[in-house]
Amino acid sequence: MFDNIYKKKTALITGHTGFKGSWLAIWLKELGADIVGYSLAPPSEPNNFEATRLREKITHIHGDIRDLDRLMETFKKYQPEFVFHLAAQPIVRLSYDDPKMTFDTNVGGTVNVFEAVRKTPSVKVLVNITSDKCYENREWVWGYRENDPIGGHDPYSASKGCAELVFSAYLKSFFSQSTEQNKTISAASARAGNVIGGGDWGTDRLVPDCIRALSSHQPIGIRNPQAIRPWQHVLEPLSGYLQLGAVLWQDPEKYSGAWNFGPDDSSYLTVSEMADRLIKYWGDGSWNDLSDPQALHEVSLLKLNCDKAHAQLPWHSVLTIGECLQMTAVWYKEFYSGGQTKDMYPFCVEQIHSYMDRATKKHHPKTQQTL
Repeated sequence: MFDNIYKKKTALITGHTGFKGSWLAIWLKELGADIVGYSLAPPSEPNNFEATRLREKITHIHGDIRDLDRLMETFKKYQPEFVFHLAAQPIVRLSYDDPKMTFDTNVGGTVNVFEAVRKTPSVKVLVNITSDKCYENREWVWGYRENDPIGGHDPYSASKGCAELVFSAYLKSFFSQSTEQNKTISAASARAGNVIGGGDWGTDRLVPDCIRALSSHQPIGIRNPQAIRPWQHVLEPLSGYLQLGAVLWQDPEKYSGAWNFGPDDSSYLTVSEMADRLIKYWGDGSWNDLSDPQALHEVSLLKLNCDKAHAQLPWHSVLTIGECLQMTAVWYKEFYSGGQTKDMYPFCVEQIHSYMDRATKKHHPKTQQTL
């Protein structure tokens, strides 16, 4: 799928101990890349980083993106060619409790990563991962395009909007044509919505909340049953990030900028519908409505327009929402059946292979490609 571009390259991932970051590290490792991860400790217990024993398989650096000196030391030592920036404070409700830490991490930390990128001659490609919540959300029924205004009601969304402004400034000032190093740094910002999949036990996330309840035979508590989200399996946007990194390597000027990666309209479900379907694939369970009219503001509708990725990469989502949920439920059942001691890395690789086979057949029906 990616023309062997990542093979024998060094890829530095910030936030590799997180849900998306750990899956990205596994996929890149299977593509033949040398992985350097820079991150704080995993955000939950259990977590995908430890479930897959990823620490033993890559170069793991414990570090905070707010620490510019340590970040610069890491870049200098390992000289990465690819940088995937995922490290962030990702929780909306936590951003209300600690807005300063949220802005320090999501804005200041992003500035630090970009500084390390522009001062490291080896870096050729930067893929900056933000969020669909970076858009100024008017909760309308059509999807946001990459050139729509950015903004944010809550501190988390505002921090992601600010991070996009930082990216735009660095892209125009340094990355498009770096006068300091007399070279072009390919740089893109990727925006995706809610992701699901095995290995996520994050706070204030629907599927982890469901799995914790279902695995302990308790009812699922749902805060906002009628909220509509763009659900997609974690491998869907990751395939977009990897494809984006590959084309940035080949054509820096053409593919730099902002990109949306979201599911098709059939994958936009209410939270209650998602819970019902996950219960079905799990085999049993129930949920309770815990909605509170006085709760802090969270958006109830947010959709992305992905026409740009469809037309220019080309990238399309592969899985139906039913397949996303089934893959997710199967992963957790496999994890819990092993007494939480089983190495889940081979199972993740199996799901990646299955996904790549589906994607290859969909986009290139006359060819067969493998990892």
